[in-house]
Amino acid sequence: MLSRRALCAAVLVSLGAFASPAFAAELPDLGGRTVTVVSENTYPPLQFIDPKTGEAIGWEYDAVAEIAKRLNLDIEYTTTSWDAMIQAIHDGQYDMAMNGITIRDDRKAMVDFSEPYMHSEMMMLARGDEDRFDDAESFAAFEDGLIGSQPGTTPFYTAVYEVLDGDEQNRRIKLYETIGAAIQALRIGDVDLALTDSTAANGYVKVSNGALKLIGEPLGAEDFGFIFPPGSDLVAPFNAAISDMAADGTLDALNQKWFVDYAMGQ
Repeated sequence: MLSRRALCAAVLVSLGAFASPAFAAELPDLGGRTVTVVSENTYPPLQFIDPKTGEAIGWEYDAVAEIAKRLNLDIEYTTTSWDAMIQAIHDGQYDMAMNGITIRDDRKAMVDFSEPYMHSEMMMLARGDEDRFDDAESFAAFEDGLIGSQPGTTPFYTAVYEVLDGDEQNRRIKLYETIGAAIQALRIGDVDLALTDSTAANGYVKVSNGALKLIGEPLGAEDFGFIFPPGSDLVAPFNAAISDMAADGTLDALNQKWFVDYAMGQ
């Protein structure tokens, strides 16, 4: 299991490649331009609703706030469901989306991505007292085992192609509207396994008080990026700001805050 510090170290190594001094020069001033940003707010610690205050918070909110300050932008936030998000950005309904979105070639055909701002690994979540399986192979052999997943997401495709038999209609996958609903289904015993990336998986385990645990080895790695409508003139300025924040340690500080110091639910 990756510890939080190990996760943070992995992120830091990944982001070191973006810290090019060439991009850490002067940033463009976008003159107070209003940018609409959409998310789902179901992906802790990247973006989620603080149970104590009801406010939307997380790594991505802090990062976008810093980007807005450096580029002189006025950000307007809104929410939509994951299954509508990429199409909505493609259609230009919003200027940008942040949702721990994995950079993939099929999505590049729909939207433009920023440079990656985070690297993560796909992890398997089981209940804390689970002893019927302990990795992907033993779960696949456990014929009664069910996976909770959100359709169209990287965890869904990883479950289909890396854990099960490659059949996207496999009845062992139960679909939920959000990853949070799939995790809750796991906790109450409606399903036996859920997949999510290491950034969220460690957060869920941490606040579960032993009700959840990580099993097996990571099932591949992924890079996250912000998405924009095709041809958006915001991509280059956002990339410059991301590189600037990597170069001066701002992204390191966000990783420390959200992956090491922050205690969800406390």
